[in-house]
Amino acid sequence: MRNAEDIIIPAGHGRAFELPAGATLTVNLTHGPQVVDAWAFCLPDLDEFMSCEHTRSCLEKICPKEGDAFFSNRRRPLLTISRDTSPGVHDLLLSACDAERYALLGHEGPHRNCADNLREALGELGLTPPELPSPVNLFENVEIHDQGRLEIRPPTARKGDAIALRAEQDLIVILSACPMDIAPTNGLDKTPKPVSAKISYSAE
Repeated sequence: MRNAEDIIIPAGHGRAFELPAGATLTVNLTHGPQVVDAWAFCLPDLDEFMSCEHTRSCLEKICPKEGDAFFSNRRRPLLTISRDTSPGVHDLLLSACDAERYALLGHEGPHRNCADNLREALGELGLTPPELPSPVNLFENVEIHDQGRLEIRPPTARKGDAIALRAEQDLIVILSACPMDIAPTNGLDKTPKPVSAKISYSAE
């Protein structure tokens, strides 16, 4: 069996791959601040998937830390944060960007988006998502202000930061290097960047 596998997610695009139980996925910010939308679907039943609302309910917090798990819509732990070298700011509140999001922001015409990245990446594996869950937005910095107003701020994570996630079940994982270039989601430069990921099949 392979010991490790390296994966590159081009800026603004997504990748889907299998992550067996016990393996560790490490997402690295190789080119600077960048939000990575992450989804996980259980094998062979894609009807069970990583759920932000169930994670918030199970953890009773809105920002998981090392040792915490992301839970499924059936309240089972799917991915556990085994290591996080970033400041630990991730988002469980916002939906994936889509064509309508960019239209609301004033963009005219087609624009790459995380919702389509999910569908495209799964489609390359011959799979169709049963629905579009809200992603875990790795490295996204969303501030909550008075009266519940949300503000997207530049990531606190920097080039070289990484988060490691241990699979608790056999999964299909999808990572999208968010293509947002209007809001400061990916930094003050508003420039999407590629990220790298590594699957370690032996325990870290």
